[in-house]
Amino acid sequence: MLYTVSNGKYTAQVDSTGAQLVSLKGPDGFEYVWTGDPAYWKGHAPVLFPIVGGLRDNKALLEGRWVEMGRHGFARHQEFSPAEQGEGLLSLELTPNQETEKCYPFRFAFTVTYALTETGYTTTFTVENRGDRPMPFVVGGHPGFNVPVDEQAAFEDYVIRFEQEETQRCPVIRLDTCLLDPTQTAFEMTAQKEIPLRHDLFYQDALVFEGLNSSTVAVVNPSTGKGVEMDFSQFPLLGIWSCVNDGPYVCLEPWTGCATQTTEGDTFEEKKGMELLPAGEKRSYSFQVRFL
Repeated sequence: MLYTVSNGKYTAQVDSTGAQLVSLKGPDGFEYVWTGDPAYWKGHAPVLFPIVGGLRDNKALLEGRWVEMGRHGFARHQEFSPAEQGEGLLSLELTPNQETEKCYPFRFAFTVTYALTETGYTTTFTVENRGDRPMPFVVGGHPGFNVPVDEQAAFEDYVIRFEQEETQRCPVIRLDTCLLDPTQTAFEMTAQKEIPLRHDLFYQDALVFEGLNSSTVAVVNPSTGKGVEMDFSQFPLLGIWSCVNDGPYVCLEPWTGCATQTTEGDTFEEKKGMELLPAGEKRSYSFQVRFL
C-alpha cells in the first residue's frame, strides 16, 4: 500500500512494503527520490534492519545457532503497519512474524518515521526490545537521489562535499562475496572536503567512510548550488553509492554497522557496530535531508 503525506511544500509517498520512501516531490513537481528504474537499480530508499550489508554466505551464528539472512536484512521485504499519520508525518511499524522469527528470534518493534520539513525531510528509526534478553541489531538508511537535482546539468558537474576536511581510506567491498575487506583500499582522500562526482567511483561498490570529522555531506553542483545535503551525525558510518552501470542517481547511506568484514568471524553479536539493546529499552536514530 502507498501512503501519501504532504506539508504544503513537499509531497511524499511511502510504500508499506519495507516502509520505503518511493517519491518526494517539491513545489515545482521535481522528483528528488530515485525513480527505481530497473534498467539501473529498482530500489528507491530501502530501510536496512537488523543488519547492514551482507553476511558471509548469508549466514551467521546467532545465540549459538546458524541463521540465514539476505543482504541488508529482512525489513526491506516485510509489510509494515501504520502507527501514526498526520500532516507531513507518517510512522510505520514492523513486529515479528513467522518469517522473521526463523532468522531473528526476538520480540521487537521497528518503527520508521518520515517527517516533512520546510527544506526536506527527516527519517527516524526506532528499535524497541520487547523481549526479556539483550537484542543485537544494526540499522541504516539507503536513500537514492536523482542527479542532476532540479536543473539541467551533467552528473559530473556535481561534487561530494563534506562539512570538514577529511582524510579517509575507504575499504574494498568484494564484489564476489559482498564482504568488506579492511585490508584493501578502494578510495583515499587526504585533507580534502570535496570529491568530484564520477561514475567510476562506484565500480567497486559503495565508498564506506568511518570516523568522519563531518556531520553533514552533500551532493552539490558548485556552479549553481543545487543539490541534496544529509546530516548523518547520529550514525558512525556513511556509505555513498551508485550502480556500476552509470545510473543518474547517488545514494547517501547512514549506517550504525556494516557488512561482515573479511577479518572477522561469523558470530552475529560480534559484528562490527552491533548494538546490544537491553530488554525493555528502545533507541532512535535520525538523519535529516535538505534540498539545496
